[in-house]
Amino acid sequence: MKAFLITAVVAALFVLMMAFGARNDEVVTVNYFLARGEFSLPILLAGTFLAGFTISWLLALGIILRQKLTIRKLRGKAASGETSGNGSDAH
Repeated sequence: MKAFLITAVVAALFVLMMAFGARNDEVVTVNYFLARGEFSLPILLAGTFLAGFTISWLLALGIILRQKLTIRKLRGKAASGETSGNGSDAH
């Protein structure tokens, strides 16, 4: 349910950004470090939003995968510790 709500908020922001861009349809000049380009404002906003969303999603995916790997390793250690029967509790 939480993922659905986050997705709905992101989609609503995207639609709001596109509505803003549609009402302000003009060509803007973007100066890069070495070049210059002219883009339509809605296309520029959509591209920037998509790039930020993609980078954030990839970073979050990396964190989630690292956590899942850590959990898998810890579960393996816990399972091997339970089955080893080292007798440290029995005196």
